[in-house]
Amino acid sequence: MSDQIYMQRCIDLSLKGMREVAPNPMVGCVIVQNELIIGEGYHEEYGKEHAEVNAINQVKNKELLKTAKLYVSLEPCSHTGKTKPCVDLILKYDIPEVIIGIKDPNPKVSGKGIEKLKKSGVQVKVGILQDLCLEINRRFFTFHQKQRPYVILKWAQTLDGFLDKERKDEEQKINWISAPETQTIVHKWRSEEQSILVGRNTIINDNPSLTVREYGGRNPIRIVIDSQLQIGGSLNIYSKEAPTLVFNRLKSEKTNNIEYIKINETSTKNILKELYQRGIQSVFVEGGSRTLQYFIIDNAWDEARVIVGDKNFNEGYKAPVINRIPVNSLKYGKDMIYYFKRR
Repeated sequence: MSDQIYMQRCIDLSLKGMREVAPNPMVGCVIVQNELIIGEGYHEEYGKEHAEVNAINQVKNKELLKTAKLYVSLEPCSHTGKTKPCVDLILKYDIPEVIIGIKDPNPKVSGKGIEKLKKSGVQVKVGILQDLCLEINRRFFTFHQKQRPYVILKWAQTLDGFLDKERKDEEQKINWISAPETQTIVHKWRSEEQSILVGRNTIINDNPSLTVREYGGRNPIRIVIDSQLQIGGSLNIYSKEAPTLVFNRLKSEKTNNIEYIKINETSTKNILKELYQRGIQSVFVEGGSRTLQYFIIDNAWDEARVIVGDKNFNEGYKAPVINRIPVNSLKYGKDMIYYFKRR
C-alpha cells in the first residue's frame, strides 16, 4: 500500500479529536509493519496523550516497532508541554522510519522534531497529503502563522437580501430566516469553534444564548462587542452556560464567568489581537450586519457560510456583501448554504 493511503488513515483518525483537542491540533498516527497496520491512534483530548503515544501503546509486541514505519499527520513534538516529547518515545523504541504529513507551524516544534529524528539516524519523509493535513488544522496553522484566530463568518439572509426586519418599540425576538433543520447545523458549526462573536445590536434585538443546545458538544466562548456597555445584565448572554467576554472602551473587570475587556478601539484588529494573546484559535462571527461587514472590509476573515432561506422581507436590514464567488453550495432542506473562502 502507498504512503498516501496510510496518511489518509491518519487524517481520518485525527478528525475524531475535533472539538476536544483545541488549542492543540488534530493529529492521527498509524504504525505499519510488513504492510500491516499494527497500531493506530489519535489525539483524543487536550492535555492527554498525543496520537503517537496512543498508536505505540496499541502495539503489544514492542519488538515489531524496530522494523516498522510510523505515519503521522503532523510533525512529532520535541518539547515538553502537558505531555512528554513524542520524538523521544519514537527513539526509545527504535522506530527506523517516520513519514510526516506536514511540518508543525508552532515555533516550539517547527522543524525541531524532524531534525532530532534525522540526527538520531531515523529515516524521515515529509509532505505526504500535505494540503489535506493543512486543511484539517487550518485553525491551528492560521493561529501560529498569522498570529490571529481563524475567522469564520456566518449569516442567514432572505431571497431578497435582508438580514433582519426593522424593529418597532424595542421589539426583542429572532426573525427566523432559516428552517429549523438548518438551525441544527449552525449549532454543529458552533461546537467546532473555540469562540463565537456578535455585536451589541444582535444581543439587544435577538437575546441569543449562543450555545450548542440543538446539537450537543462543548459551548464556545461567547464574545460581545459593546463599546459603551449598553447591554443590560439579564439577557441570555450572561447565563452560566459558557464564559462570556465583553469588549468595551470603559472597564476591565471579571465577575464569575463574565469578563469585561477594555480596549481603546473595538476594531477587528484589536479584538483579534486580544483573542490571539488569550490562545483562542478560532472565532465564529454570527452578526449583526455591521459587525460582519467590518470583518469583510478589513479582510479579517478566512471562511464565510451564508444561508439563504425561502422568505422575502421586502425591507429591513440589508445583508453583508462579500463580492466573491462561492467555492461550494449545498441544498439543506428549504435553504441553500453557500461557502466562501478568502484565499
